[in-house]
Amino acid sequence: MGYQDHKTQAGGRSVACAVITCSDSRTIEQDESGQLIRQLLESHGHTHPFYRVVKDEPAEISELLRMLAGRADIQAIILNGGTGVSRRDNTFDAVSAALTKTLPGFGEVFRMLSYQAIGSGALLSRATAGIIVTGEGSAAQHTVVFSIPGSPNAVDLAMNKLILPELSHLVWETVR
Repeated sequence: MGYQDHKTQAGGRSVACAVITCSDSRTIEQDESGQLIRQLLESHGHTHPFYRVVKDEPAEISELLRMLAGRADIQAIILNGGTGVSRRDNTFDAVSAALTKTLPGFGEVFRMLSYQAIGSGALLSRATAGIIVTGEGSAAQHTVVFSIPGSPNAVDLAMNKLILPELSHLVWETVR
């Protein structure tokens, strides 16, 4: 069975996603990127039973990832913000440490698409994705994780070009 067969078999299944904005300055009312992620998920038939704006603090992000990866009602986690290289950009480090399996192609393709849109500034992005596995054997739970920059343009690019086209398929692949 090839890629297109797998993708077809996964169909347009609804995925329950946690949405997390990592920012030292944004509030829920000012969270344009988190709102955009939630709107795009809904418009593609997905749900977001969890949404939160948190400080870009590694311990808080790590704890949140542990908690969410253990929830049966969450199949994917989408974080935005904290993927740059400034001193306060810590999200990438917390996410990377939590991943059981990485999907290097996500960050590579995101940066390539970003380069086409903004040029060499794309090098500053540490967008990443992977899977957190909790439990063992047949009881293991696989949660897909995406960590993307917090700008609305980056969110739009990541969601429309990469995440939404593959979300159902990727989640299906982790449970089959």
